[in-house]
Amino acid sequence: MPKAGARLARGGIFLGAFLVPLLAHAALFDDEEARRQIVQLRNQVESRQKSIEERLSAIDARLAQMDSSGQNRAVDLAQLIDSLKQDLAKLRGQVEVLANQTETLERRQKDLYVDLDNRLRRLEQTQTQLQDKLSQGERSAASEKQAYEAALNQFKLGNYQLAITNFQSFMTNFASSELVPSAQYWIGNAHYAMRDYKSAIAAQQKVVKLWPENPKAPDALLNIASSQSELGQSSAARETLRGLVKKYPSSSAAEQAKQRLIRK
Repeated sequence: MPKAGARLARGGIFLGAFLVPLLAHAALFDDEEARRQIVQLRNQVESRQKSIEERLSAIDARLAQMDSSGQNRAVDLAQLIDSLKQDLAKLRGQVEVLANQTETLERRQKDLYVDLDNRLRRLEQTQTQLQDKLSQGERSAASEKQAYEAALNQFKLGNYQLAITNFQSFMTNFASSELVPSAQYWIGNAHYAMRDYKSAIAAQQKVVKLWPENPKAPDALLNIASSQSELGQSSAARETLRGLVKKYPSSSAAEQAKQRLIRK
């Protein structure tokens, strides 16, 4: 139905407003651990670099203090340089790890945004389709209402046979409409107005049989009773009125049926 289509379209638009940020948050949350490790490694590299700079400063200071008898200092200096080389090797390894992790994170983020873009496009396409369906449903509802009112107007104008034809076309073209029981009811009324009481009874019996819970059902029974009375079937008419009162006691048609039973 059009109302269901409208709710569906609004549901789709509401979903689009919140789905993409949630997807992005979920994916970025997966990268938090990688970022934390990279920051930790970067801090370690900076600490190593600071340590190396301090050792270089120490080497410069020792070189400035060395004299012709500074062989022991030269040995110490060689050991310091060797230790410095080891630290530099470790630092290069950490820098390489940091570079690899950064590259991996950037690649993951790129893939994430590509995936989010694709999902957003699919979501936009779905929203467009829902809006198209909603528009179609609105056009269908307008056509349905127009066709029903056109048939009813013919009845009001006294063009009963044309009203019957139009109501029958309406029931064919809009078979799932909620107005179909009403259309069948007015077909019965049109037959009654043309004094075709047998056809009126047959038409109204369809309303009672096919749509017993519809508000037109008690009115259809009242019209059946009227048609039976016109055919001289007084007993059948009284039985129909009693059945109406019993089955639909709170309806306005039941009140009319009670008044008729009192008069009979």
